Amino acid sequence: MTARVILNPYSNRWNAKARWSDAETALKAAGLDFETAVSERKGQITDLVEQAVKEKFSPIIIAGGDGSIGDAVNGLTRAVGSLKKPLGPLGIMPLGSANDLVDNLGIPRDLNAAAQVIAAGKTGLIDLGKCNARYFANNSAAGLEPYVTVKQERIQWIKGLGRYLLSAVLAIMDRPEWQGEVKWDGGSYTGPLTLVSVGNGPRTGGLFFMTPHADLRDGKLTFAYGHRKTRLGMLQALPRAMKPGPGSYIEMEGMYEVFCTRLSIHLDKPSPAHTDGELFPEWIKDFEYEIFPQMLELILP
Repeated sequence: MTARVILNPYSNRWNAKARWSDAETALKAAGLDFETAVSERKGQITDLVEQAVKEKFSPIIIAGGDGSIGDAVNGLTRAVGSLKKPLGPLGIMPLGSANDLVDNLGIPRDLNAAAQVIAAGKTGLIDLGKCNARYFANNSAAGLEPYVTVKQERIQWIKGLGRYLLSAVLAIMDRPEWQGEVKWDGGSYTGPLTLVSVGNGPRTGGLFFMTPHADLRDGKLTFAYGHRKTRLGMLQALPRAMKPGPGSYIEMEGMYEVFCTRLSIHLDKPSPAHTDGELFPEWIKDFEYEIFPQMLELILP
């Protein structure tokens, strides 16, 4: 069958557009038969994926980053209208800045190697998360994490992962804080919140392991939450948020990590929110999360 490649030229601040010729050459060298569609506006990837599914293209290949993959997942769900069977298959040509899902899954960043993986056609299933009406593949968050994203979208003079790190420091200096009521299967919490991070995969933002023990295939959401009383306390947690194993910030006082299948969060005031790095259009107070085990089929090494 013919594949449909959907390119997000804006990924990695237009770097995806600059690298597209290399990606296209790699796909052709791998022997793939494909047609290309280019996203021309924010959110159009969802529409292009839905159209590709209805036109019977397979596989669908996303040339972009984590946000592009998240938009694609929502296009898949919209096209089929239900989750009676796994969505996909979906291939990935990593052209983003962070490429968190790619790294979490062991997909090579090298474009020629990634194209060879797609050509081999081996697939595997991962879980699929949902926040309110939006599905996600890797992670979602409210509170400090998307507040960092708001900061980094405003920074134009620095590129790459350094932008995420600087944004994190600037966000911490603002010391955002919420009061929250949180409920999940088996537990609850009421009190101050700085961090509200929900992971399907462990890493986000290219640098940070906000849900360090998350597993894309365990049928669970991994929910990290907590509160640090001072800016110094939050700054002390920052380097430890880059640790995937022992010594993680999640071991610090006031920080917690739980595993659940459903999660409900109510905040006292609106917060920014994101799924797979894409900010919601409005700040919100109420969040409903759930997990759909083994519902996303990806082309994997």
